[in-house]
Amino acid sequence: MKDRGAVDLKPFNCQDITRSSVVGRVCYDAESRRMLVQRHAVYGQYCELPKSTVDAFLNAPSMGRFFRINIEGNESGSYACPPHG
Repeated sequence: MKDRGAVDLKPFNCQDITRSSVVGRVCYDAESRRMLVQRHAVYGQYCELPKSTVDAFLNAPSMGRFFRINIEGNESGSYACPPHG
């Protein structure tokens, strides 16, 4: 994981994404509300994501665009996880 080291994937539900040129894999842990996203072969971690947002992301016509607007550029606050450590 970029800037975070190894992450235990046991609690995550992961799925490979074949319909996006930007997103390669998405893993979500509903209990902790954390999502891991592989973009261009690099994983990023996002926190406090509601399942409804993850579902909308997975079903979006353009996953890359949805990600940029609704997850990275979320107007109501960032889903970036707090710094490690």
